[in-house]
Amino acid sequence: MISVRLDEKIENQLDLISNQKHIPKSKVIKDALVYYFDMLKKESEHKSAYELGSEFFGKYSSGRDDLSTTYKQKIKDKINAKNNH
Repeated sequence: MISVRLDEKIENQLDLISNQKHIPKSKVIKDALVYYFDMLKKESEHKSAYELGSEFFGKYSSGRDDLSTTYKQKIKDKINAKNNH
């Protein structure tokens, strides 16, 4: 069992819906919670790839912004350094 305090406006809306639909207030509240939980679930299912991985982007950053354009030269430098030793 749970108790919830509602402000006057929400309580009036609850009374109105309960009376119009001829259903108990507790059923209106339960249905509203089920609807809310379903909406939260749908929101989490429809996240973009960026939203799903955003906490990992840049986590292991090298701090360099030129790695995608200078990678070939870096590989050559490493091979040359290895061959010279």
